[in-house]
Amino acid sequence: MITCLVRYVIEPDRISDFEQYARTWMRLIEQFGGIHHGYFVADETPPSAAFSFPGIGTEGAGNIAIAMFSFPNLEAYETYREQVAQDPECHAATAHYEATKPFSSYERTFMRAIDRD
Repeated sequence: MITCLVRYVIEPDRISDFEQYARTWMRLIEQFGGIHHGYFVADETPPSAAFSFPGIGTEGAGNIAIAMFSFPNLEAYETYREQVAQDPECHAATAHYEATKPFSSYERTFMRAIDRD
């Protein structure tokens, strides 16, 4: 299993556009064989970060969103990338991003699960 974590810096005044972007890509990733674990945006009223580990916790930024999705293996992910490059609905989702710019940057990290032993 290959899991991708994407961290976005979102534009707070474009949250509804980001949510539309997210809903579209959740469906598209699953349409092309992936498992989408969801998009998450920062909550407006989080509890204190110092609760669990006093002295080392800090509050995170309020303009961050994350998404996680998985594919069975790297080959399936590469096939997805090839297919979306040709798909008209994926092109429309990209055009929506270009028209609304709901996020200013993103970073992508491939993760692996830790076994439960």
